[in-house]
Amino acid sequence: MAEEAKKAKQETVKEASNFLRGTIAEELARDTRKFGSADAGLLKFHGTYQQDDRDARKHRKPGDDKPYSFMVRTRVPGGKVSADQFLTELSLGERLGNGTLRITTRQGFQLHGVVKGNLQETIHEINKSLLTTLAACGDVDRNVMCCPAPHHNDGVHDRMQASADAIARHLTPQTRAYFEIWVDKEKIAAKHVGAAGPDVEPIYGNAYLPRKFKIGIALPEDNCIDVYTQDIGLLGVVEGGQLVGYNVLVGGGLGATPSDQDTFPRLGDRMAYIAYDDVLPVVTAIVMVQRDFGNRADRKRARMKYLVHDWGLPRFKAKVEEYLGGRTLADPHPVDIHGYDDHLGWHPQGDGKFYFGINVENGRIKDEGSLRLKTGLRCLFERFRMPGRLTPQQSILLCDLELEWKEEILALLREHGIKTVDIVSEISSVRRFAMACPALPTCGLAITEAERVMPAVVDELEVELAKLGLDAEKFTIRMTGCPNACARPYTSDIGLVGKAVGRYTILVGGRLLGTRLNVIYKEMVPLREVVQELVPLLVYFKADRQPDESLGDFCHRKGVEDLLRFDAEYKNLSSQESGIRSQS
Repeated sequence: MAEEAKKAKQETVKEASNFLRGTIAEELARDTRKFGSADAGLLKFHGTYQQDDRDARKHRKPGDDKPYSFMVRTRVPGGKVSADQFLTELSLGERLGNGTLRITTRQGFQLHGVVKGNLQETIHEINKSLLTTLAACGDVDRNVMCCPAPHHNDGVHDRMQASADAIARHLTPQTRAYFEIWVDKEKIAAKHVGAAGPDVEPIYGNAYLPRKFKIGIALPEDNCIDVYTQDIGLLGVVEGGQLVGYNVLVGGGLGATPSDQDTFPRLGDRMAYIAYDDVLPVVTAIVMVQRDFGNRADRKRARMKYLVHDWGLPRFKAKVEEYLGGRTLADPHPVDIHGYDDHLGWHPQGDGKFYFGINVENGRIKDEGSLRLKTGLRCLFERFRMPGRLTPQQSILLCDLELEWKEEILALLREHGIKTVDIVSEISSVRRFAMACPALPTCGLAITEAERVMPAVVDELEVELAKLGLDAEKFTIRMTGCPNACARPYTSDIGLVGKAVGRYTILVGGRLLGTRLNVIYKEMVPLREVVQELVPLLVYFKADRQPDESLGDFCHRKGVEDLLRFDAEYKNLSSQESGIRSQS
């Protein structure tokens, strides 16, 4: 066990929490708007964040409490939900939240605006639907991501989903605290974690992990989950039409702290190839190495990516092999990422049925103006009772559809103003591949806006792309209100990361495939100038790209110095032309 000179205060809170109980149950019974800081930290393990409406802060009178509420996150391995589960989440958002439902970039659900007095009912109802919020947040393995495409009878996708389910079950915390507090006391607790007795966390221990932990499963031809950004990425190896094993990637993670130069985004390293049946022991060994050697003194450097970076891959792999009882892990298979699919539109499943992917801009399911997405999706799930799958791009797949339903489904979508990629003119390519985090007003970490301003940024960008004839170009643009990277901006072709109020860092040179980090292009760009700062870049791309070269690949090939040189020349020429026009 690594010795630390000191421990972060969160470590002491976890150790003293009696396996995540703290005084949460007692605080729930009190007529107050919020929990104390220790319990607020423990609540994350239970799937909820204590927040306040930052828009409302300016209207507070002296002495008033902040308008506290809670974000409740549901863990959904691989994004698989039934019709009843989807409808339950919609209903909870309306009755007990802020009227909306959000699909996360990790294929889960988020409810926003749940007040303390409704927290118990909200989490209880989610469990009644056979979903859970346990370990959706906190210093544990969070939602296990997996390619959501419901392809059946191909020897690959069902086995991937089975791996995701098995990992999620295996790494679920064993404490009975969650069931005691939110579900149904000891009766349900015993059903989930065994007979009564002292709590034991055989994998996590009583202090759990040093920091959050993320696992995702992808295929070489479809890296829709950004497998290189996970603490553990599992990249499927297919032989003879069968998923036979995985390349194990370790040490990915995108969050950073601007004030700390020792923090940075990082892509995972290719550590080993393992057979399909070896997933659980190998994943467990990696988690336990992070448990025992991850940084518990400085939470800014507590993610496993820093352990892998500081140790180097050979030492880290050797320690994992030691935790596997001295077993030697094979070198990685040569296969790597070469494709990406967002799964939108109408597709055969391979079992005679179809699935239909619907774009959900920034994951927010709501009715606004002519777009009545919430009502339309409710009608679809109530009418056809199909299962759904949530995607890593915050969209939704309607599954197990009969071919004869297609026209009725399309008519329902049109009736509610919901656009589809089947009609190319309805959703632009840039909007299709754009994402933003929630940011203001609820996220306590947000420096500036993201979700609320991203649609306008895309509106403006659509116009400029059309002028240049680049409107069909596929590239990712992702925005976050702070550097914590919830929308994965650091692997995108264009990343917009909140730097100060109303100002953003523009990063370029990532790629749709998710296998390369981007780099800083411009700093402190005001929101109103973001698109205009991208125009010279797009002009240069159109003029000097190589055949089939993507925007991200172009920026990576040219380098920032060359891009900025062209930017300056373009602006100087534009200024001269503007002066000539004004004189004439």
